[in-house]
Amino acid sequence: MPQTDQDLFYKIALSLIPGIGSVLARNLLARLGRVEQVFSESFKSLKKIPGIGEINARRIKDESVYIQAEKELKFIKKYNIQVSFFTDKSYPRRLRSCIDAPVILYCRGNMDLNWPKVLCIVGTRNATTYGKEISGQLIKNISGRGHKIIIISGLAYGIDIHVHKMSLKYGIPTVGILGHGLDRLYPSLHSDTAKKMLKSGGLVTEFPSRTKIDPSNFIRRNRIIAGLSDATVVVESAEKGGALVTADIASSYNRDVFTFPGRVTDTYSRGCNKLIRYNEANLIQGIEDLEYFMGWESTDNTEYLQTEMFVDLIPEEIKIIELLKKSDRLFIDQISSELGMPGSKVSALLLELECKNIISALPGKLYSVK
Repeated sequence: MPQTDQDLFYKIALSLIPGIGSVLARNLLARLGRVEQVFSESFKSLKKIPGIGEINARRIKDESVYIQAEKELKFIKKYNIQVSFFTDKSYPRRLRSCIDAPVILYCRGNMDLNWPKVLCIVGTRNATTYGKEISGQLIKNISGRGHKIIIISGLAYGIDIHVHKMSLKYGIPTVGILGHGLDRLYPSLHSDTAKKMLKSGGLVTEFPSRTKIDPSNFIRRNRIIAGLSDATVVVESAEKGGALVTADIASSYNRDVFTFPGRVTDTYSRGCNKLIRYNEANLIQGIEDLEYFMGWESTDNTEYLQTEMFVDLIPEEIKIIELLKKSDRLFIDQISSELGMPGSKVSALLLELECKNIISALPGKLYSVK
């Protein structure tokens, strides 16, 4: 087995061990280094690692996971599926900053989840004409403004599938986050749309093939939808629903949440109106509001900063600027993580760059290049 395949094999194996989520996986790799070392480490040594203990150590040493990993490796190679482990450069940086980020992602299609702008649009499965109209108009206007953006949703009935279809119609890459493996599609009625999405966008899941359809998995996938995105837009929702769960998760990640208001008599506007009432989402009526809150207005068709700007900048400041240009906007902890700098140093450098009128401080401790 070539080294690259061997490395991938162990990454898949680690992700398949019950009880080993991103926190424990990070802990293991911080102490042991390479993924392969996790499996070659002795049981006695493993159980002494904080958070692992005897139960998880036994799970790691259970070789039945090798059989599952081998099957999964054959599957992904057969269907040209890309695998992104949480330590890989290809792993979405927005999602990596979330404490409960999945250890691994299986991706099919043609996408870059580290695209400058990523927007999640979700809503009820019982979409009304009003919901379809306002979401379609928003996507049309996003396309017309020339934003370099990916639109994410859950490929479910109602607003989700409408969002994917409208994104395809207006030439915006769109990605569907699944609650099962890539060996199937639920609902199957959306297969044709999913196939079209593979050309520009695609499908993403944390679940391996042969994962059974389970309602709880669709709740779990909501954190990926929220974590991949700069912001979440709730189009329509009843007083309770999956879209509100996604909005709540987005808020816990310190991501922006937006929603459209609706009539107080409409069942599928009650959730949106509730978000507004309790100040859990910003009210938007269209693209102008979204651009204002996200600080996107001045970024359209803006050329990258010229090298002359860097004459009076130190190397660390240049690194931050280059990172922000690629990412559109970032939190302090994201900059610190990406550049391997202490948070205190990053904070001081950001203040200097702000004083030099090169970057902007946005609400929520976010920063972007002017």
